Amino acid sequence: MAWTDERVEQLKKLWSEGLSASQIAKQLGGVTRNAVIGKVHRLGLSGRATPSRPARRTVKPARPRTTTATTAPAARAPRPSPSAPSAPTPAPVEPAVLPSGEFATVLTLRDSMCKWPIGDPASSSFRFCGRKTGTDDTYCEAHADMAYQPSQKRRRRNSDAAAALDAIAATRRYNF
Repeated sequence: MAWTDERVEQLKKLWSEGLSASQIAKQLGGVTRNAVIGKVHRLGLSGRATPSRPARRTVKPARPRTTTATTAPAARAPRPSPSAPSAPTPAPVEPAVLPSGEFATVLTLRDSMCKWPIGDPASSSFRFCGRKTGTDDTYCEAHADMAYQPSQKRRRRNSDAAAALDAIAATRRYNF
């Protein structure tokens, strides 16, 4: 297939209308999508109209469900807020001074020393905690408490679950 002047003009027209390369290839016939893209680039075409896209359906927000409470609100136990910390954060532990009078560095760390980094690695004052650890532990007890925090269970409130179910039901009504 050769690019004749008529086909090039038709390509330019379709490209400026915003058709995709696949759509143009179908209309021209006997040419692939990649051939259309290559010709567009060789011609230096730009300034496309917005590409044709299918219109999006608008989904109406779900109506809130009215639920009746089984217990009185005053009888319920107050929930702890998720942003409130469950335990106070421990104070930062000062690094241990080695027998040589220096602090632990990458070169002086051993298996039984805490490897908690302290400071900015780019600065000359960077060091490691260096305190004694248990067998096969990476951090001392204070830094292990900071590093390994228990995961909190996810609790789904009934109102959140009801809202999610309403949203799913609403989309099913519109998507056949």
